[in-house]
Amino acid sequence: MPTKSVVVGSAVGLHARPAALISEAAGDLDSEVLIGVPGGEPVDASSALLIMTLGAGKGDTVEVSGDVEADVDAIAAMVEQDLDA
Repeated sequence: MPTKSVVVGSAVGLHARPAALISEAAGDLDSEVLIGVPGGEPVDASSALLIMTLGAGKGDTVEVSGDVEADVDAIAAMVEQDLDA
């Protein structure tokens, strides 16, 4: 399973708006993508509520994983952006 470690870029972390944008994009994919904090249980990236439960703030490292590398890369790139700008 492809996995990518990325740093959260949004100023508010993975909170409401960034989580909603990420979950919407993940929901449009044909494969399941998971997001998790290192050492924690990953959550479904298509659920904004589950993403927010991670408590990941700006500058925190999260792991994005899934079955399709291109989908993992797409969601990882979103996590790195400041989606709250």
